Amino acid sequence: MNGGRLRELAAVFLKLGTIGFGGPAAHIALMEEEVVRRRGWLTRQAFLDLVGATNLIPGPNSTELAIHLGRMRAGVPGLLVAGLAFILPAFVIVCGVAWAYVRAGTLPAVMTVFRSVAPVMLAIVVQALVKLARTAIRNAWLAAAAVVAFAAALARPLDEVAILVGVGLGAGLIGWARSGKGSVNGVATLAVPGLVSQAAPVLAKTAVSSGSLFLVFLKPGALLFGSGYVLLAFLRADLVERLGWLTNAQLLDAVVVGQVTPGPVFTTATFVGYILGGLTGAAIATAAIFLPAFVFVWISAPLIPLLRRSRLAAAMLDGVNAASLALMAAVTVTLAREALVSVLALGVAVASLVLLLRFRASPTFLIAAVGLIAWLGGRP
Repeated sequence: MNGGRLRELAAVFLKLGTIGFGGPAAHIALMEEEVVRRRGWLTRQAFLDLVGATNLIPGPNSTELAIHLGRMRAGVPGLLVAGLAFILPAFVIVCGVAWAYVRAGTLPAVMTVFRSVAPVMLAIVVQALVKLARTAIRNAWLAAAAVVAFAAALARPLDEVAILVGVGLGAGLIGWARSGKGSVNGVATLAVPGLVSQAAPVLAKTAVSSGSLFLVFLKPGALLFGSGYVLLAFLRADLVERLGWLTNAQLLDAVVVGQVTPGPVFTTATFVGYILGGLTGAAIATAAIFLPAFVFVWISAPLIPLLRRSRLAAAMLDGVNAASLALMAAVTVTLAREALVSVLALGVAVASLVLLLRFRASPTFLIAAVGLIAWLGGRP
């Protein structure tokens, strides 16, 4: 039985890692479609709880969600299989792009094809937001929390963690207090997954070595909250300013590759590792940046059911879920600005949304079809 579930997990997350363009919000949308609607592995509420939990621990949100889903489906072996299967396609693709980049000194033309699916991914995210919001936004307090979190995320006065804690937990606490129910038992567990030692590795200016490369990427993996979109500023301080391993242009190229290729945005580390140390460097950097995600999920996953047993903790988790969806919606606005750059892109996005909502079209089919058309259209 467990062997069958592990094979199923490998197949599902290899597929999602291969078609998962568009960053964390798009990955979450694809996972909801695959494991909630199509396969019925868990309820939409349980899925939302996992989304909220990933926002309370450092590391790449969508990769941690994949790891959570694997653990829920097949225990610790499932945790490893789902996480590795989701990361592997991106690792292979990014290594291929890095190989071409090292030899040509510029990003390969295939990146244009990768960018072409952005309007489809935008439609997939919007579809998921509509479905998840129906489950997450159950009362006026949660609706208010979502609106405030969305506005705060767009205005950017606070980082993502501050928004989640201030808006999400606050709204949940107010809603619980107004209900006049519950016990405080269990609420402290909400904070446990987010507790991370601030003792980051101390890096001195040094030549590239396996050990120093591992430490450079272990630090953001262990300390960076939110999505991979904030990875650029985090890495620039070490890779460009302090160690001088990369130029600004090379780091920007690495971030572009991480964002445009399918799979986790954190595979920016794979690209940088390849530039600095070939295939071995790519493997070391990738292992370092994703290792904390496996550890944090393994530690925090048993706490999630405890949150639902306490009415106070459950109310606060509901607030975090609503705020998480608001953050996802704010990212969608950013994606729209980047993806809808022409009338054609807008038409693709609208047509994809209609096919998804009205005709329940397969996201995999839409991504493959648009990518193929873009590739054929770009051939000489």
